[in-house]
Amino acid sequence: MCTDQHPENLTSETLTPAAEEQPLEERGSNRSHRPQSRRFVEFVTSGWGERPASTATRAPVADMAAARRSALSAQFPGTRLVVPAGSFKVRSNDTDFRFRPHAAFAHLTGLGTEQEPDAVLVLHPVPDGTGDDGSAHRAVLYMNPLAGRDTPEFFSDARYGEFWVGARPTLDEIATTTGITTAHLDDLRDALAKDVGAGGVQVLVVPESDEAVEEVVAQIRGEEATGEADARLAEALSELRLLKDAYEVEQMRLAVDATIAGFEKVVRALPRAVAHRRGERVIEGTFLGHAREEGNDVGYTTIAAAGDHATTLHWTDNDGLVRPGELVLVDAGVEVDSLYTADVTRTLPVDGTFTEVQRRVYQAVLDAADAGFEAAVPGARFRDVHDAAMRVLAARLEEWGLLPVSAEESLHPDNQHHRRWMVHGTSHHLGLDVHDCAQARAELYLDGVLQPGMVFTIEPGLYFKSDDLLVPAEYRGIGVRIEDDVLVTADGNENLSAALPRDPDAVEAWMAALREG
Repeated sequence: MCTDQHPENLTSETLTPAAEEQPLEERGSNRSHRPQSRRFVEFVTSGWGERPASTATRAPVADMAAARRSALSAQFPGTRLVVPAGSFKVRSNDTDFRFRPHAAFAHLTGLGTEQEPDAVLVLHPVPDGTGDDGSAHRAVLYMNPLAGRDTPEFFSDARYGEFWVGARPTLDEIATTTGITTAHLDDLRDALAKDVGAGGVQVLVVPESDEAVEEVVAQIRGEEATGEADARLAEALSELRLLKDAYEVEQMRLAVDATIAGFEKVVRALPRAVAHRRGERVIEGTFLGHAREEGNDVGYTTIAAAGDHATTLHWTDNDGLVRPGELVLVDAGVEVDSLYTADVTRTLPVDGTFTEVQRRVYQAVLDAADAGFEAAVPGARFRDVHDAAMRVLAARLEEWGLLPVSAEESLHPDNQHHRRWMVHGTSHHLGLDVHDCAQARAELYLDGVLQPGMVFTIEPGLYFKSDDLLVPAEYRGIGVRIEDDVLVTADGNENLSAALPRDPDAVEAWMAALREG
């Protein structure tokens, strides 16, 4: 960021007090040398043309988001619900990570990308049936609107100022886009405190969403113990996302399609990865560049794990060599601008051809994944998907002579020997978060009945570490995971990522075609 003036351009009016006279918390601004003279302020805040007319229109997701708010409202009549977007998170000193709103806020407002840090959605209780769309609540979105060019924020605020980070939308523009009434963030405290007290309105806030907002709510509530109630709100918001509506399914398709295109670029980049001292980083960078070009970002840190690194489940250092003759496990997903993300894994032969042992392990994992797909139908339990995959892997491990007991005995809950080589679960819900709906109750998640509209992963694997003395040497250093994103439909399921080859012969042919193209 080359935003500072050169020393030779400084004048006395730009200088700050000596360090010993300046509070510690203010010293971070010393690098900026921002002018403060009256003449500068008058000059910088004048001479600007009219802003272009607003082009804001109602977003396609607005109606869906309204329905989601109504569904939440029905669960909390008479209660004020506070759903913050969250604020910036510091990366280092005075630089922030790119802003991403809390998933619950994005779900209920439809706002994605980097829109409106510090905004807070509040569902205010009203007499039943008199709220938005006949609900028991009236939604208001509190936010910092676009500051005028005659304000100090315009030119001096490096985190929010228009001169530094661009213009924010106006209250009217956000209201038009979302269909939600908007108000200035300065009004938030008074609005939250209204009618709160003995026998009055209870206020709930999404925990661990915005420390400053949570502190305001705590002050308003006083000594009232509401930790469990706040947790219930977080739980309800997670469970609200278990079933995806039509807009969400569309966004998931877009995320998956962009991810598949990213995998194609990864295959084309493999020769360069092989030649580089940190070939895994070449793979990661290739996918990251694609995700930023075609979406908002990656949905999570890409795993680019070559050779034995593939046996480390969440290998994200991505600093190793990519060697011909080995496999590389790539676990990656594009997050689109609406913040919905794909989550796909393919394990690829670096030089385009599986060895006999690699193919054997790969086929076992693929068979387990296919068994998971067969189990992922309406009326089944979520845990049935995992159980189906485990039956295949246990049988294959028994066939290879790796289990100390039979597959049937290993599958018993008191044993689980086969899990030595696959310690993770087979599936997790997917959506705005890569591990979506994480606060949902077990009876609705792990033991939940599958219904049309659910989207989750199916991702079995086998991981034989290079120092695992309980497997033959030929298996050591081989890690395979195959992960697809599945949508439960009325008559079964749809593999959203089916366009990315899974069968070993198809993988080899696909890689060859990409390298020749």
